[in-house]
Amino acid sequence: MSEKLQKVLARAGKGSRREMETFISAGRVSVDGKVAYLGDRVEGTEQIRIDGHNVKITAAANDFCRVLVYNKPEGEMCTRKDPEGRPTVFDRLPPLEGGRWVAVGRLDINTSGMLIFTTDGELANRLMHPSRKVEREYAVRVFGEVDEAMLQRLRHGVKLEDGPAKFNQIIYRGGEGRNHWFHVVLTEGRNREVRRLWESQEVQVSRLIRVRYGDMHMPRQLPLGGWTELGLKEVNYFRQLVELAPETQSKVKVDEKAIDNAKSRRIRRSVKKHHVRSQQTNRRKRN
Repeated sequence: MSEKLQKVLARAGKGSRREMETFISAGRVSVDGKVAYLGDRVEGTEQIRIDGHNVKITAAANDFCRVLVYNKPEGEMCTRKDPEGRPTVFDRLPPLEGGRWVAVGRLDINTSGMLIFTTDGELANRLMHPSRKVEREYAVRVFGEVDEAMLQRLRHGVKLEDGPAKFNQIIYRGGEGRNHWFHVVLTEGRNREVRRLWESQEVQVSRLIRVRYGDMHMPRQLPLGGWTELGLKEVNYFRQLVELAPETQSKVKVDEKAIDNAKSRRIRRSVKKHHVRSQQTNRRKRN
C-alpha cells in the first residue's frame, strides 16, 4: 500500500512531517529522478532523494516504534561517522534491518549520560522540538565561586549569543572547596546550552551528565557504553508525551524486568567485548 511521501521521510528520521512538507514544496525532494510534489504517495520501492542525497526508507509493514536508552561515555561523538575516526554513539547499537536508529538530540564529546534512540523519526523530532517543552535534567560539577545571586540570574534568564536562556530548576547537591555539584533542568536542547549558561557567570563546568529525559531517568544499573531497549509501556509514555498514537508491538517481553542483575552483567560483558574489539581495530589501523 502507498503512503504519503512526507510520512515516509519523517519515519526515515529526516524531520517532522510538517518539515518534510516544506522540503517537498520547496522542490528539494525527488522520487525516481523526478521532482516530488505535495500530495505524492510512494510504495516504498522508489529511489527517494533530498537535496540529491539518497534516503534509506523503512518498510511500513516491518515498522513499529522501538526506543533505546544508551549510557554515553565521554569521548564519543554524536554522529554516524567521524572524519577523524573517533568512536561514535552509533558504534555499539544493535543492527537494524531496513531501518536506522535516530538519536533524540545530541550530547557533546565531553558530556556523558542518557541518550535516547528510536526507529521513529517523527517521535525523535517531536521529543527534540522546543515547543514540546520536554524536560532534560543534568548533573553538573562546576568549579568556581557560586552564590545565590548567580543562581537567581540563571533561574530568571541570561542572554547568550543565540538568545535568552535559563534553567527551570537548580538543585544544590553538595561539594567541597570550589567544586560544587548541581542538578539543573531545562526544556531546550540548544548546542552546549548547560555549559554556556554556567560559563556566562564565569564558572567552569568540569563534569556534565544527563540523568533524565522527560520523566524517564537513566537506569541505575546501566553501565557506561551500555544500552537497553524500553518496553511497550515506556515507549508509549514517550509517544503520549508528544501526542503520537500508542504503539501495539514491542521487542521486549511484557513481563521482562527493566534491568536486573543478570541483565546488567550481560550488558557489561558486551561493553567490555566492544572495547577490546575497538582497541584491536585501532592497533591494526596504526600498524
